[in-house]
Amino acid sequence: MRNRLSLARFGAALLVALLAALPARAESTTLKVAYIPIMPMAQLYVLMGEGWAEEAGLDLELTRFSSGPAIVQALASGEYGVVYFGIGPAMVARANGIDVKVLAANGIEQVALMARGDLAGRLDSAASAAEGFAAFHAEQGRPAKIATLPPGSVPDTVLQHYLQVVAEIDPADVEVLGMGAGQVQQALLSGAIDGASILEPVLTIVAQRDSTARIVATGGEMLENQPGAILAVRERAIAAHPAAVQALVELHVRATELIVEDPQRAAAHVHAAIGQGLIDEATLFAALTSEPNNQIADPHSIIEATRRMHDFQAAIGTLRKPVPLDELFETRFYDAIKGRS
Repeated sequence: MRNRLSLARFGAALLVALLAALPARAESTTLKVAYIPIMPMAQLYVLMGEGWAEEAGLDLELTRFSSGPAIVQALASGEYGVVYFGIGPAMVARANGIDVKVLAANGIEQVALMARGDLAGRLDSAASAAEGFAAFHAEQGRPAKIATLPPGSVPDTVLQHYLQVVAEIDPADVEVLGMGAGQVQQALLSGAIDGASILEPVLTIVAQRDSTARIVATGGEMLENQPGAILAVRERAIAAHPAAVQALVELHVRATELIVEDPQRAAAHVHAAIGQGLIDEATLFAALTSEPNNQIADPHSIIEATRRMHDFQAAIGTLRKPVPLDELFETRFYDAIKGRS
């Protein structure tokens, strides 16, 4: 009996010693994340799908929003600390006194101009885009109908910059129609419009289904280094959880690298997040590896282009308040990863 008790006590002591020797599980930090469920937010889907957030002790509570303006309204309530949305809404939020900081980019030059049907043909044969639009107008008896997202959005701003500054299209030769991304895709596929300034995966889906559709101006041609989707965090969340924010930026960079190096694996996460029942995984893989889908995390890469976008929006009247751009970006978390001083 004594031997049994001794063995039991020894076993219990050994178990306690082994448990004590194991590394303590990091206490999790909860961050409430607002995001728009579109493909440019691929980094979020990857870091969640891979389980990296949980491994890093981050409890990310995700809430979907239909648009950037809807997120800006929610931010005003103070409920969300982390945001995956566009640089346009980020500027609007900052201009309205909401303390968001852009910590990382998601990609650059992701908005492209696609044309279809007769417009694509006229642009192919014309010496310049301006001549192509004019020829289309003369032949069809109407201006070309180009769809994009609503005024003030990144796709709309990039389109206006291309039409007015780059290609110098006569305003009489083009009619810009603002609508939702799903409506843009439907309008392209039904032939109701002649082109669109839009993002992936719409570009890939339309190109696969309409043999006349093609990209007639790349993102770089429309606005060099154009910013788009970004990762932003409120200053109060940074102050309260600096280590968690650093970990999140590290995971964002890691996810960016995975998307570039292993897009097939990344496509599975994107499909699970936004594609089920809507877009097959093969199409999302094609969109992830397309030329317009430039994944990059470096916030430095979009600062100057954001300034140019800001000034252009102010000039055309889509930005109601000036934005203190020096206060908008916070690069120290990314710089810590890359060893910058």
